[in-house]
Amino acid sequence: LGNGSGPGSLALAATNLNAVRETMDVNLEISRILNTGLDTETLSICVRLCEQGINPEALSSVIKELRKTTEALQAPENMTSYLETP
Repeated sequence: LGNGSGPGSLALAATNLNAVRETMDVNLEISRILNTGLDTETLSICVRLCEQGINPEALSSVIKELRKTTEALQAPENMTSYLETP
């Protein structure tokens, strides 16, 4: 009976890890081509959420709304610094 340890299981774990990395690399490249603006960490979180059953379209809507809110909150700061510039 195998107990899940040993050279065979280590090789399998390494193979799985490489497959995950390759998949994330492909996802990141697609993300860049589509100009999503997502960094590696954010994209990874989004993928995990989708794997857990979150609706990708709903997730996209939330991200867009968060970006709009962030831009709106930063706009007064930008305006203030613009007005203070001699």
